Amino acid sequence: MNRQQFLGMALGALALGATGAQAQTYPARPVRILVGASAGGGSDILARMLGEKLSQSLKQSFIVDNKPGAANTLASGEVARANPDGYTLLIATNTGQAIAPHLMKLSFDPLKDLQPIAHVATVPQVMVVSARDKARTVGEFVAGMKANGAAYNYGSAGIGSTQHIAGETLNLAAGTHANHVPYKGSSAALVDLLGGQIQFMIDTTSSAMPHIKSGKLRALAITTPGRSPQLPDVPTMTEAGFPSVSIVTWYGLYAPAGTPRPVLDRLHAEVNRVLQLPDVRERLEQMGAQTAPMTMEQFARMNSAESESSAKVIKAAGIRGE
Repeated sequence: MNRQQFLGMALGALALGATGAQAQTYPARPVRILVGASAGGGSDILARMLGEKLSQSLKQSFIVDNKPGAANTLASGEVARANPDGYTLLIATNTGQAIAPHLMKLSFDPLKDLQPIAHVATVPQVMVVSARDKARTVGEFVAGMKANGAAYNYGSAGIGSTQHIAGETLNLAAGTHANHVPYKGSSAALVDLLGGQIQFMIDTTSSAMPHIKSGKLRALAITTPGRSPQLPDVPTMTEAGFPSVSIVTWYGLYAPAGTPRPVLDRLHAEVNRVLQLPDVRERLEQMGAQTAPMTMEQFARMNSAESESSAKVIKAAGIRGE
């Protein structure tokens, strides 16, 4: 062994030892969790819930920092550029991780520059119409759209949102041409749906559920493979004859690429432990959210697959960024 090889092995051993020591002492100071949306939304609620539980178990503060804007990518860009030491994390959704990259030019690659840690929750979407609408099924509603040409409008939480992608996926699957009307959030779109300014919406169950329960909106189909426990009598889109309309909103915890694996492993284990706590499970159920524990590798594959499928819908529907 020559001197250069010996030095290389020695440096490698030192680096490995430093990484192990860092993981054993992590976290040694407060951790920031960035959220790409305003306070009060699904991402913010989940981040604060996780932050509270992680603070308790890891004996350090996990501080939520809201950085809304640019379809969640302001926050994800900051995390992508952060020091990969586990002290800057991100709660992200498929809006920023799988859709926005195909609609805007970013200074980073979400698939390469951000490391998935844990899948946190999935919130189904549900196709809703006014309770005054005559349609009782997706098939009946689609027939009405075809008979009335382009007179139908659907709302979303904005260009490139999961609601937008879901609406265009239905257009492609059904051969319809409903017009997209973007809003600054689901709540504003739902107000116009109730008022008759738009004819339908494929929204998250957490947003639409209060109006469904009050009888003001009618749920026609749920977008998950299986029926929702909250809406057991509502068929899935597959049962309704439109299996490609399987868009959901999911949330996950990310770190900058290059974060030491022992730190990632500790965070992954803690998050999955937290998600099984009775009070956390109850809170998720109230949101209409579902949990599905995944390995980091499984979560990364899911993110990549959805990015590919979103790109196809965006191209086929001719969706352009703002």
